[in-house]
Amino acid sequence: MSSRRIFARPARFAAIAPYVWMALFFLVPFAFVLKISLSQTAIAQPPYEPVFDLTAGWDALRAAFAALSIDNFKLLVSDDIYVFAYVRSLTVALTATALLLLIGYPIAYGMARLPKSWQAVAMVLVIVPFWTSFLIRIYAWINILQHDGLLNQILLALHLVGQPVVWLSTDSAMYIGIVYSYLPFMILPLYATLAKMEPALEEAAGDLGAPPWQVFWLVTFPLSLPGVGAGVLLCFIPIVGEFVIPDLLAGSNSLMIGQTLWLEFFTNKDWPVASAAAIVLLLVLLVPLLLYERLQKRQLEQGR
Repeated sequence: MSSRRIFARPARFAAIAPYVWMALFFLVPFAFVLKISLSQTAIAQPPYEPVFDLTAGWDALRAAFAALSIDNFKLLVSDDIYVFAYVRSLTVALTATALLLLIGYPIAYGMARLPKSWQAVAMVLVIVPFWTSFLIRIYAWINILQHDGLLNQILLALHLVGQPVVWLSTDSAMYIGIVYSYLPFMILPLYATLAKMEPALEEAAGDLGAPPWQVFWLVTFPLSLPGVGAGVLLCFIPIVGEFVIPDLLAGSNSLMIGQTLWLEFFTNKDWPVASAAAIVLLLVLLVPLLLYERLQKRQLEQGR
């Protein structure tokens, strides 16, 4: 057997392995969720019908397929509760992602301009929050934002407020928690892009008479767009389905889709409606992914 054939087999396996992984851990679970979303709620175990029984014969399976319907998807469109949950989730995700970009970009830019010896230290400081449990960090913010918490004590000590501000159970607390939790996911891809940028390009623009703001908008920012797109996607997609932060820090007046899914699954035991809501959420999140992929292909074609 030739050496080419020996090394060809591992290479083929390495190429096939991601597709097998996706089929087992994405397509198969997705098929189960899709089937449940087309079923009807029932007081049974599992709490939906029909249930496919492979041992009941072809006729039973054909009857089970015939009983599937899209009623749950129609309910999502007709019920204002679910529509508002999607709209609020998208609004919160867009607002939080914009805040993350405004805060994360200057930090990433400053990190990329540090001396090489200090960049590693800055990277560690960005990653340090990941060393602590996510849930513990959110509970720490509850203590910070409570009526007599650290934030109110600082504001009172600086005479910025005359009395303690109500932070908990507000959208402000939710945005603080989201921005704090997802900021590293915005900084890291931005830093990776900005650190690879040649400083000579900015220097050349400055030598040609461009003021600093023009150098940034015409040279630095366009070249950092791949990092901006990656950071926006890394933050926007999980924030849309965020459950823990809104549930612990925000008020209960308006629920996000993650909280709605939890209520349908575990409180109302309405698995079909919850599965339909999850399917719609997945389809909504595919839109920015497809747009990003299209922009990436266009940039590659222009680079050629």
